Amino acid sequence: MDAIEQNKNTVTAFIEALFTKGDLGAVDEYLAEEFVNHDPPLGVTADREGMRTAGAMFRAAFPDWRSDLDFCVAEGDLVVEHFTASGTQQGEIFGVPASGQTVSLRGINIWRVRDGHIVERWGRLDELGLMRQLGLAPQP
Repeated sequence: MDAIEQNKNTVTAFIEALFTKGDLGAVDEYLAEEFVNHDPPLGVTADREGMRTAGAMFRAAFPDWRSDLDFCVAEGDLVVEHFTASGTQQGEIFGVPASGQTVSLRGINIWRVRDGHIVERWGRLDELGLMRQLGLAPQP
């Protein structure tokens, strides 16, 4: 397996572990100590602990949360993924009580991998779409 495939495997294994399986230890296993999240989602910090917080927050509200890979491409040390995540709201999130409603979140992430660990992330998530599904933003 070449370095590009190894980088893709690192990223997809991290996403599977943290966001689909809810393994908060994935942060320690896959993210470098100096990890920087250039676009932290939903108000979390821009470091490893912010990723752990995001994973824990979504698992608490959506115990069946999963991230499905739509496509993944890589070049050099960069891995780009387009995903659709979804889950059934069984707990509170952003002040919204459990509704039993299934919501989805689409997004694109760019990950930089070095020596088998993720060191940077840039991303764009459809946070507005998620807020609309939760009733926190008006529908168009």
